Amino acid sequence: MSKIPFSELETAAYCLRKLYYRRTDDIEVPDLVADRRRLAFEYDSLCDADLTSRLLGVSPERFRSNLDRAAELDAWSELVAPADRERLVEGKDCRGIVHKVLDLETPVPSMVFTGTPPEAGVWEPQSVRTVAAAKALSWEHGRTVDRAFVEYPAYGVVREIRLSVRRKAAYRRTVRTARAIDGPPPRLKNESKCDACEYRAECGVKTRTLRSLLGG
Repeated sequence: MSKIPFSELETAAYCLRKLYYRRTDDIEVPDLVADRRRLAFEYDSLCDADLTSRLLGVSPERFRSNLDRAAELDAWSELVAPADRERLVEGKDCRGIVHKVLDLETPVPSMVFTGTPPEAGVWEPQSVRTVAAAKALSWEHGRTVDRAFVEYPAYGVVREIRLSVRRKAAYRRTVRTARAIDGPPPRLKNESKCDACEYRAECGVKTRTLRSLLGG
């Protein structure tokens, strides 16, 4: 059985129908995403740099304040200078790029996201992608990975997450549903997600129920 890319799991957790369209499309990384992702590898220099021309999501003052809080994390030295970066990892069920592999008590992933962070924690699709990265690292190294980090570099925000029972259950559920797609899943009823979707204009094909996708 083919291994699911991390990016597809994140999309599936957000909207199965979007994943259906994305699988038939060639996706290029936008310049804004690439520029913001680079910030995650420049924390040391950004602390004292002129930030007025950088693509931040908050004011330079807020950015530095957020970085100061992040610097209190026990893994900060590794987050600034990771043991490995942009590493392709293959697990039992999924594969993809781990943005930073931290050399802590075990190899720990840190995943970089270029959007806006929630008030607390991380967004559910990003949690699924991060758990996938941790699971793949665990599979490669034969060691338990029970935590991970999520970075929002345009905001200077770094958050640690634990691989809780709930997070791992959401990951397994997403793997099952992503593998089951063989036709257009049902539309979402969440208009805020649909408004921001690049496939909204073509999202008009006949739908199938989630029950049928799962063989129920």
